[in-house]
Amino acid sequence: MEKSHQNLISELEEKARKIRVLVVKMAGMSDCHTGGSLSMADVLSALYFHVMKVDSSNPAWDDRDYFILSKGHTVPALDSALSIKGFFPESAITTHLELDSIISGHACAKATPGIEVSTGSLGHGLSIGVGTALGIRMDKTANRVFVMLGDGELQEGSNWESAMSASHHKLDNLIAIVDRNRYQTGPTEQMMSLEPLADKWKSFGWGVRVIDGHNMEQIVDALESIPFEKGRPSAIISETIKGKGVSFIMNHHMDHFDNERLKLALRELGEEV
Repeated sequence: MEKSHQNLISELEEKARKIRVLVVKMAGMSDCHTGGSLSMADVLSALYFHVMKVDSSNPAWDDRDYFILSKGHTVPALDSALSIKGFFPESAITTHLELDSIISGHACAKATPGIEVSTGSLGHGLSIGVGTALGIRMDKTANRVFVMLGDGELQEGSNWESAMSASHHKLDNLIAIVDRNRYQTGPTEQMMSLEPLADKWKSFGWGVRVIDGHNMEQIVDALESIPFEKGRPSAIISETIKGKGVSFIMNHHMDHFDNERLKLALRELGEEV
């Protein structure tokens, strides 16, 4: 029997909570980019546990959808999702940043099962996504490519060259998701303004939808509606809060938790400590 819609939403919200719990546990072990990992947890939950075709027992499955984490420094969230999905044991999370661990500081395809592309230097993920989507078209297969971008990362000009190329080639199998948490080392609009962001993507020929990136109903609806326009790549601007779920790091920069902050954060996330 098919799950009811509300049951699906509740299950995805619980998966997102679990992703956040694992991210915070990693932050308690060693420095990591906590805030930007927490802000993308809801979208990752919807992608990996509802929308994308992936097989944890066969990461190189030919029919899989591709996920490219362009903002590679927020890999703790992706590692958490992959572990919950079964790509590797959850216990691996406890080896974060240890020598020879599969859990590294930036997305590493060589080390971590389920990661498609090694990233960290910002501004490259969308270019890789365009090339992947073009290759899929040449192979005449139905795979899709999802690229998660940071909003501060959009200050890199290479993104806009890629956006123009994707539109020119009518890559409606390509989906860019902008984690719009409005904060990098400071507020994005003070560092280098991105607004009007939706209009920018539209002007490059993309179908665009702006959503609340913490509202699972809106996330699922957007992801189930792609492509938004036939013959156009799709851009989802996911309005989020940096550090979502942990009150004392929301909307500012803090990456490491001491033991007391770790306990407080886990309690806020509904985890027994």
